[in-house]
Amino acid sequence: MSRPLAALPKAHLHLHFTGSMRHSTLVELAKVHGVHLPDALEQHWPPRLRATDERGWFRFQRLYDIARSVLRTPDDVRRLLREAAEDEAAEGSRWLEIQVDPSGYAGRFGGLTETLEMVLRAASDAAGAAGIGIGVIVAANRTKHPLDAKTLARLAAQYAGDGVVGFGLSNDERRGRARDFEGAFRIARRAGLLSVPHGGELSGPVSVRECVDDLDADRVGHGVRSAEDPRLMERLADRQITCEVCPTSNVALGVAPTPGDVPLRALFDAGVPIALGADDPLLFGSRLLSQYELARVAYGFTDAELAELARMSIRASTAPEATKKELLQAVDAWLTTPA
Repeated sequence: MSRPLAALPKAHLHLHFTGSMRHSTLVELAKVHGVHLPDALEQHWPPRLRATDERGWFRFQRLYDIARSVLRTPDDVRRLLREAAEDEAAEGSRWLEIQVDPSGYAGRFGGLTETLEMVLRAASDAAGAAGIGIGVIVAANRTKHPLDAKTLARLAAQYAGDGVVGFGLSNDERRGRARDFEGAFRIARRAGLLSVPHGGELSGPVSVRECVDDLDADRVGHGVRSAEDPRLMERLADRQITCEVCPTSNVALGVAPTPGDVPLRALFDAGVPIALGADDPLLFGSRLLSQYELARVAYGFTDAELAELARMSIRASTAPEATKKELLQAVDAWLTTPA
């Protein structure tokens, strides 16, 4: 018998805002607002995806944009965050860091500042109701101009300590080098925000190195391609830079052919800190708990190793030190409970 993974306290550090939506909520809101959903988001959900070529990424982004379009009112945003918090709590996630690009909603909700403030209020309310902690990561889009990223970094800096905990960089790595966004990340770092860019997903180790060298990354979103470079893994381990590994996402987008090909074990054995993440459950069909189940089944992680994965996620989070201490003690208690 193995210990129940839903009872293992953990932190979730790689979850995108729109991608956190329940599928049932997507379908319901689409009907309410008269949004036509393609079959891939309704009858044939979850969609078959592959993003290793330009056409595949375009299809993934198109589905994501359609999903985003059903969020039309502040009540929709509040619902999304309330349900996301409920889902996290049900899976044993006690601390969530959710990533949002306010520019994707600014035209609908009155501007960048108004959008971010709405999200922060909704996140605070959802956290209180579900009994978990939630921090917000403001993310720039690497397919847009670096000046747009600077605007978002200044906005994020204004709310550092008021719900915003980090600054990220997402979208297709092949269309925007990390080093081009160094100025935006410098603004965020001066405000005390964590540097959490994506890297090492659709591009190789060089993408991770740029995140580390040019953006001074505290964590790297995905980072799995680091396993192709033993010296890079050694650097990540030495500097304790966490990789937010999302196995289901990696397989769905074609980064790895099967779950067993995601180098989770290689990174773990090399001493690289890991925070398992679900990325976009709305498009990939599985949430955080499934990633821990994969670690147990596909990679052979023991309960002691699964507990260490949970500890890594907690240590890499921006949770207050008192919260981290409490959660780490709860992980120890989980491990001492008879299986």
